[in-house]
Amino acid sequence: MINYISTRNSNISVKASEAVLRGQASDGGLFVPQNLEDLKIDYHRITNCDDFKSMAAAVWNLFLDDYGSGVITELVKKSYEGKFSSEKVTPLVKVNGAYVLELYHGPTSAFKDVALQALPNLLTKARSMNGVTDEIMILTATSGDTGSAALSGFSGVDGTSIVVFYPDGGISETQRLQMVTDAGKNTSACAIRGNFDDAQNGVKKIFREMPRPAEGISLSSANSINIGRLVPQIVYYFSAYRQLLDMGSIKDGDLVDFVVPTGNFGDIMAGFFARCMGLPVRRLVCASNKNDVLTEFINTGHYNRIREFHKTTSPSMDILISSNLERLLYYICGEENTASYMKQLEETGEYQISDAELKAIQDVFSAACATDAEGAAAIKDVFESENYLMDTHTSIAWSCLDKYERKEGVPSVVLSTASPYKFCASVLSALGLEVSDSDRKNMEVCHEYTKAEIPAGLADIWDKEILHNDLINPKEMMSYVVEKSMKSR
Repeated sequence: MINYISTRNSNISVKASEAVLRGQASDGGLFVPQNLEDLKIDYHRITNCDDFKSMAAAVWNLFLDDYGSGVITELVKKSYEGKFSSEKVTPLVKVNGAYVLELYHGPTSAFKDVALQALPNLLTKARSMNGVTDEIMILTATSGDTGSAALSGFSGVDGTSIVVFYPDGGISETQRLQMVTDAGKNTSACAIRGNFDDAQNGVKKIFREMPRPAEGISLSSANSINIGRLVPQIVYYFSAYRQLLDMGSIKDGDLVDFVVPTGNFGDIMAGFFARCMGLPVRRLVCASNKNDVLTEFINTGHYNRIREFHKTTSPSMDILISSNLERLLYYICGEENTASYMKQLEETGEYQISDAELKAIQDVFSAACATDAEGAAAIKDVFESENYLMDTHTSIAWSCLDKYERKEGVPSVVLSTASPYKFCASVLSALGLEVSDSDRKNMEVCHEYTKAEIPAGLADIWDKEILHNDLINPKEMMSYVVEKSMKSR
């Protein structure tokens, strides 16, 4: 059985279902499988599966072994059957010499759906497996896409409630409307006066200081700090490889590069786990926007969040504290150094890893960053040359294709994390079209000009009633959670 330990203290050890249930370790660390060797398999066990759901079952059975294979099969079916507009769930498309892995065909048109249609099922099953009678309150900080995907996934799920915090003015209007119109009786969305890091730090503080905000209420997380969020994301790396094989673009055993638009380091960390399992991955390329803290870290070993925060056209990547990087640090640096680095980050805002540690990271990861202007140019160039429309996050990753050392004969797969219709104003601007003050009008114009299909989940958000109007300061987050806890009892 795989043990999950804290990245900061291996004496904190739990089984998989407990790690999913808790979300975060009691010392502030993140749960990780203790030994990467336990994850190594013949990758054909997954790539030879018939479809995405059977691949998911194979991956989940490895990481979440205490659930049992019968339960896993049932939960996978419940998570994905009829939920995605593509039969492949995450289809791969060839675009101008590279490949785009479309991760946005779920209910909220973002890659988070792949995990957040699964997490509620994993968590509620973990609750019953571990004899927990408390209601589980999900706390989530979002830079845009996690919030709507989490609200969609947990809406109406028995034994749970969910509170999502998002930065006021720091997400697109479409993203905001997806959250504030959610009609679930157990859901809440609240804006904070600050940026994503303020929201994320506030959530982490609540977990540390107040794990039970009211009698009969326990906390868990839907952010990628929860291992139950991360495991489902591993699957689409294997699915991409299988699709490359089916296209005849690679031969079995050939290496592949993955270029990942990155903010909180969760999506690319899932790729690291896939590589550790045995998937033939050459490079994992961390693509950042102007908030280039990860680019600097992977290139120099210096992590420094003390820098200007930029609001960009790729808001889901506007992050200066990338929580999931802590998981990579554990495997590269060990628990003592990881705990020390995290303490330095909290107290001083920066840390420097050793040369040997940096080399170990650079053996697997490359990093590059791109500006809004470069992303916009990519949107325009790819649409005009290939009639393919990408969003502002995918375009950042696309812009980084020529900024890392590619190897001839090794295909590059760009992870596309959201529908372009979630960021219509920026997409229209990139195409050189007039932008309206109305996102609804922008969506209509975008459709008329590009003929790209509007996802069903976005087409009707303009007519829905706004149900969540709360706006608070970050210091008020704890009292807000207590108030919500009392009301949900």
